[in-house]
Amino acid sequence: MNGGDLDREKACRLAERLYRLDGIHKTDVVKHLDKDNGFSQAVGQEYLKFFDFTGQSLDQGLRSFLRVVVLIGETQERERVLQHFSCRFQQCNPHTFSSSGEVLTLTCAVMLLNSDLHGQNVGKAMSVSSFVSNLDGMNEGENFNKELLKALYNTIKNEPLEWAVDEKELKSSMLLVEDAKEDAPLRSKSNPFQDVPHDKKATVFKQGFLKRKAHADIDGKRTPWGKRSWKTFYGVLKGMVLYLQKDEYRMEWQSTEEVVSVHHALAEQAADYTKRPHVFRLQTADWRIFLFQASSTAEMSSWISRINLVSALRSSPPFPAAVGSQRRFCRPILPASQSAQTLERQLQSHARMLLSFQEDLAYLQQSLPESRRAKAKELEEHRVREEYLQHEKCRYEAYIQMLEAWKGLNQSVDTEVGTSELSLFDRAVCKDPVDEEGKEGTLKKSHSSPSLDLEMASPHVVKVKRNISERRTYRKIVIPRRNRDI
Repeated sequence: MNGGDLDREKACRLAERLYRLDGIHKTDVVKHLDKDNGFSQAVGQEYLKFFDFTGQSLDQGLRSFLRVVVLIGETQERERVLQHFSCRFQQCNPHTFSSSGEVLTLTCAVMLLNSDLHGQNVGKAMSVSSFVSNLDGMNEGENFNKELLKALYNTIKNEPLEWAVDEKELKSSMLLVEDAKEDAPLRSKSNPFQDVPHDKKATVFKQGFLKRKAHADIDGKRTPWGKRSWKTFYGVLKGMVLYLQKDEYRMEWQSTEEVVSVHHALAEQAADYTKRPHVFRLQTADWRIFLFQASSTAEMSSWISRINLVSALRSSPPFPAAVGSQRRFCRPILPASQSAQTLERQLQSHARMLLSFQEDLAYLQQSLPESRRAKAKELEEHRVREEYLQHEKCRYEAYIQMLEAWKGLNQSVDTEVGTSELSLFDRAVCKDPVDEEGKEGTLKKSHSSPSLDLEMASPHVVKVKRNISERRTYRKIVIPRRNRDI
């Protein structure tokens, strides 16, 4: 008997003990199923063989599973347990679902839907249309059956998922997904299916007042007019999350006004936005776009460099591209988990990705559809692909620049980051703030002489450009609303 057979035999014996709770507490079962190693995977596979989901709907199977198994632990650990469930459910229902990945995506969506509809989250509950649209393209690049999604939504809305134990039993152990207070992943308001990793011990890379404007929602769709106004927040870049708080003294992360994960994000100066000074653009992994106004050019440059540094250091390598028969281009979903790679490996990974996108972009630009014969749909498809590749190329160029500067300061991924290290980093990658101030016109060279009367100097004027639609809007809006900030 070889070592592999022996390990499988041990896994079978342990799985049976776990299922029968033979000397094992109910809340300790998942500790043997959620590890990222071969033995834990074998135990999970053998454990799920005790469940028969044949002929059950997905919510029925999930309910029967959750009555027995207590889902506790961090996001990745819970997902490994749900992956065991998904594989077994697909094996029992091969004609209903073609892959375990399809089941896993729907299972995670149903769990989050349950938390949204029946948890203690403040705000408007998710609608059935939002549930369906949030899952667009998430079935391995294709869409799920809408009738299936609507049926799942109505089932969860009418009958919440029930957990295996009550809250009192969990107090001595870890916390449930819904009941986690401090360490639970925060939920992105724009897409509830995207957990925002929250680590209360994470390093604070930057903080200060910012004005924010939502420019585009998920997938780059233009934000509705009524939701585009500028709002002032106290921004805190802590770990991989940008927290936007109502004031600087409020530190309850769960009650933060808005959270933005910066994994696979790109910050850059909004040079084409001329209505306000010191504005930078932040584009997230799901292609949302925010405009932020800082207090000065130096502050703007610091925010840009530090956001890109965090993104470059902590963003995990993307998943391999999905293989499918669909012709419509779909941007891949990028992992939100934190990278465990060393600085050198992270640099190598980014360099490989940059080379790949450069080659893909060059090939795409050479294979431009003939304008006379090409259909409008083909041209639009080509434009979307080129826009995506161009953005990814710029993103990885920025990441490599940030990591090379960080490496030049003899830093690493695990280095404890303090104010002095970040100040040195700013000096290495940002333009000279004194020179930048001079360009802004706040203190010109002639003003340095005490013999000159500063009051006589002409003040610097920031010219504001408005497009035609805004000028027409201004004519229509009369005196009572004249001061509205467009």
